[in-house]
Amino acid sequence: MNVIIAIGTKNPTKVNAVKAAFSSLLPGEFISINVPSNVSAQPLTDNETMTGAINRAKNALKEADGQIGVGLEGGVVKSELGYFLCNWGAIVDEHMQPIVAGGSRIVIPEEVGAQVFSGLELGDVMDHYVEKHNVRQNEGAIGIFTNGCVNRTEMFTQLAKLLVGQYLYKTSKAY
Repeated sequence: MNVIIAIGTKNPTKVNAVKAAFSSLLPGEFISINVPSNVSAQPLTDNETMTGAINRAKNALKEADGQIGVGLEGGVVKSELGYFLCNWGAIVDEHMQPIVAGGSRIVIPEEVGAQVFSGLELGDVMDHYVEKHNVRQNEGAIGIFTNGCVNRTEMFTQLAKLLVGQYLYKTSKAY
């Protein structure tokens, strides 16, 4: 089965993650397209982050005229233990409800989380925090705060594998 897989971003870490996860399991043509998440530029809850991923998948499917749409979204959430990175992904097609999965979570420094919750985007905060440019399209906050043990592409690849695995299971069961 060779399908058109529309990826709802042009961010190389996310595009490479989807390609890595899908290529051997669901061969197809990958089209990356910038589409809106229809949520805040910086999601601050699990629900908002998940909704952003679903919206990106739906918007990519529609805009690229694909057969499958994939959306990945990163956010920051606050709990009694502090601020955490969160990430959600979604896969959609025209024949089933969105398939969603959540990914890795780690605590981030209080000062970083507080700046994000004051209205700044995590990528901008990270660039300033580590005095680098474009952390979001490279190792990401996950790469910085795991000392390089896990980078942003690896984190999103695992999430994309959860999505494609569920998709293959559900389509093989003919839901």
